[in-house]
Amino acid sequence: MNPIGSSLQYWLVNHPSILNFTWIPGQTVGASPLFLSLTLLCYLSLTFLLLLLRLPPLKPHILRSMSVVHNLVLLLLSFAMALGCIFTIVYHTPQLHWIICFPPKTPPSGPLFFWAYVFYLSKVLELVDTLLIIVGNSIRRLTFLHVYHHATVLIMCYLWLQTSQSLFPVALVTNTCVHVLMYGYYLLSALGVRPKWKRLVTDCQIVQLLFSFAVSGVMLYYHFGGSGCSGFSGWCFNAVFNASLLALFVDFHAKSYANRKTREAQKLKGS
Repeated sequence: MNPIGSSLQYWLVNHPSILNFTWIPGQTVGASPLFLSLTLLCYLSLTFLLLLLRLPPLKPHILRSMSVVHNLVLLLLSFAMALGCIFTIVYHTPQLHWIICFPPKTPPSGPLFFWAYVFYLSKVLELVDTLLIIVGNSIRRLTFLHVYHHATVLIMCYLWLQTSQSLFPVALVTNTCVHVLMYGYYLLSALGVRPKWKRLVTDCQIVQLLFSFAVSGVMLYYHFGGSGCSGFSGWCFNAVFNASLLALFVDFHAKSYANRKTREAQKLKGS
């Protein structure tokens, strides 16, 4: 391996803090139902409170600076998580099929679970998205899909770690790759550039969810055809959540782009 690859492998996989990571309920920061419950309660309460108060929007330059920093941090963090999980899969996973089916009673420790933990904490940071929408007076962008996704994905990530859920490495890589694209779009938009690939972000999210169902079929084969896979109860929650997200994303996609086509057709008629 070249020096750059060796350096990345050390900092993304073999660093002692990553290699020796262990999720310990009640001890690791965020590893308790109380932390999860209070975070969700604060998020939902603050969202509804700010909507009721209807505070004056922030000045455009302040909001733009906040959005640039927020989206840049999440873009870089998503890239690091994707790269870290990929390096772990390639250089540390004992057997390749472990990324789909952990053996029963797998302890939540090691590099894969470290990156799942970073992913979990990043979902707390992502809740700021909602605050930026509200203080930017862009209430029309605050949909049920947005709030539901942000709140429920936090529970999903908690269960990944709490149950040592099988299949999360695949979900982590695909999700962070989509988020690199998504936060890249948001960052450029905050900088005043309007990329023409907004629809691509939604399309990729839908493809990601469809792919998760396809890979889940392989996991179920391993689970029921062998000695079982770790964290099956967590996967059940994940599957229901993904199904609900897919339905909401398809509905959002249909309404958003159907309305756009209608507006474009009306413009052509009027010209």
